[in-house]
Amino acid sequence: MTAAQLPVAVIGAGPVGLAAAAHLAARGIAPLVLEAGNAVGQAVRNWGHVRMFSPWAMNVDRESVRLLRQRGWTMPAGEAPPTGADLVRDYLEPLAAHPVLAPHLHLGQRVIGVGRLDFDRVRSAGRDEAPFQIVARKPDGSTVEHLARAVIDASGTWGSPNPAGAGGMPVAGEAEAQARIRKGIPDVLGAERARYAGQRVLVLGSGHSAINALIDLARLAQAEPATAVTWAIRADSPARALGNGAADALPARGALGQSLSQLVADRRIALATGFKLRRIERQGNAYRAVSGANGDARAIDFDEMVVATGFRPDVSFLSEIRLATHPWLESALALGPLIDPNVHSCGTVRPHGHRELAHPEQGFTVVGMKSYGRAPTFLLATGYEQVRSVADALAGDMAAADRVELVLPETGVCGIPAKVRVKAASAAAAAASCCTPATPQGVCCPPKPELAPTAPCCGA
Repeated sequence: MTAAQLPVAVIGAGPVGLAAAAHLAARGIAPLVLEAGNAVGQAVRNWGHVRMFSPWAMNVDRESVRLLRQRGWTMPAGEAPPTGADLVRDYLEPLAAHPVLAPHLHLGQRVIGVGRLDFDRVRSAGRDEAPFQIVARKPDGSTVEHLARAVIDASGTWGSPNPAGAGGMPVAGEAEAQARIRKGIPDVLGAERARYAGQRVLVLGSGHSAINALIDLARLAQAEPATAVTWAIRADSPARALGNGAADALPARGALGQSLSQLVADRRIALATGFKLRRIERQGNAYRAVSGANGDARAIDFDEMVVATGFRPDVSFLSEIRLATHPWLESALALGPLIDPNVHSCGTVRPHGHRELAHPEQGFTVVGMKSYGRAPTFLLATGYEQVRSVADALAGDMAAADRVELVLPETGVCGIPAKVRVKAASAAAAAASCCTPATPQGVCCPPKPELAPTAPCCGA
């Protein structure tokens, strides 16, 4: 088998990974989908209890829908956005079971290394002609090797949450308190209720993951009055986290901020602003979170802590791949300026495709939530358009690959008219012609569920 006859490896069977497989198959390219979990959408399942704030139509991929409709699938009815569990049950599982994709799906294979066959990272001569070598570990500890003509990394960021420290690093005492620290969005009204009922719970973070956790904790406290909830944010004001309320074109997202604002106003949630965690101290059977230093130190005692401070990409298994990443976002280099959360909200991210996602390693692309690195502004619809462009490029249809389209709703945080379709030959062209970058008003995704997740509008 020649390199050109090999499949294209897709790492991750979340919403974007399965969409990549669907687009490849539509172009006559065999996908090879490697999923670390024992089921598709493993990251989404971890926040299955969370309701997304974007409607069904924004959370499905066009090519995937075309496949599903061949087998009688219809979009779930109703106005309510799906939960993560809904997305898995009603969309991802039927898609993975489709006969076009099912034979190419390999569950329980965690990728631990990607490189070029017989080429380390240093060697250049003949490199681009060599197939990719992917090494994956099975649940029993054994490894399996796959060869591919190209690699699409859609592994997301859910498995790499940020530490609790304000500077992006673990703080003193964090490791010792791990048994009392939960990353992401705990299911406090369901499976994890007993853990939080009657406890003093401290929530760190200002994105939608934190907001979802806080609202659920307030509901728990209503039923279990001994439960006390404190929200700590690094900013001096919660305004950005609370968003635009009724002005948000996604009502479910606006409602989150409104609900939290009311809970704070009613003192059902205590708010600590300007809280930059420096250390965690043991206090008998509980713990104390300390912000600042010396005479400026402030402390919050807690029994349980929820850390919802974002995610970062895991590139540990890409040590033999030639990457060009943005210096602070860890996204693809060309993509960084277009998604920088210091400048952009999710609604002001311009259309982009295979060119902006490219790395020096020909044939290797990162898509989905992981493509954004540490930027929290990812939308699932963006990931679907990414893989459409990448699949066209791999099929050799460069005109289609460069014709990037993205449909965005009016978000309330940028001046894009509702349901306007933005087209561009490249993201750079769009950036020069569209709206002025807006100050970000909160994150659009959860910890990536890459459809994924803070109150996820994205998927992994």
